[in-house]
Amino acid sequence: MESKDRLFNSMAEAVVTGNKEAAETLAKRALSEKFDPHEVIEKGYIPGIQKAGILWEKGEYFLPELISSAECMKAVMAVLKPALKASQAEHFSRGKVVIGTIEGDIHDIGKNLVASMLSANGFDVMDLGADVKLERFIDKALEMDADLICLSALLTTTMLNQRRLIEMLKERGLRQQFKVLVGGAPVNKRWASDIGADGYGENALEAVRLAKEIGPKRGLA
Repeated sequence: MESKDRLFNSMAEAVVTGNKEAAETLAKRALSEKFDPHEVIEKGYIPGIQKAGILWEKGEYFLPELISSAECMKAVMAVLKPALKASQAEHFSRGKVVIGTIEGDIHDIGKNLVASMLSANGFDVMDLGADVKLERFIDKALEMDADLICLSALLTTTMLNQRRLIEMLKERGLRQQFKVLVGGAPVNKRWASDIGADGYGENALEAVRLAKEIGPKRGLA
């Protein structure tokens, strides 16, 4: 039987190369051989998505490759989720995230990548889609006891709604309950500071790093 380390290396390689079929097959094999699903994710798949991120930062990978790797992770998590529940390791989570493109804005490519990358890195993600009403962000965050609210805006006109959402949280006495991250083409660090956001992600990898930094870890070492 192939050693665990070699199997974990194969899992990482499947994610790096964006081979979704191989990633899923290896996940199913790990379950059939009674591997701990938590260990499989931590030692097999997460190193793969981390390497893909490094290659993207170096300019060796481009957006399509990064998206393929993130999609591999989503597929793998779908395979492993029943086993995580059964083993009560469902709490493999860095935190709960509500994400969406702000009201009035239909752009979602960047937001989709951030959502996929957050999920691939161990966050429980609720993606509300595009053109999301401000009240829906808050209602969903309360419903799922979220830790982070991530707001994307691709237009200078709609980015103003990022400020409005933070104001609404303050008005409802909820501002301290959630960390708010903002991003999008017209958004920058100064804007995030001006509106009282907890952080600004220039790209998907930066958003993940920031979320890891400020979000709680639920059941992770």
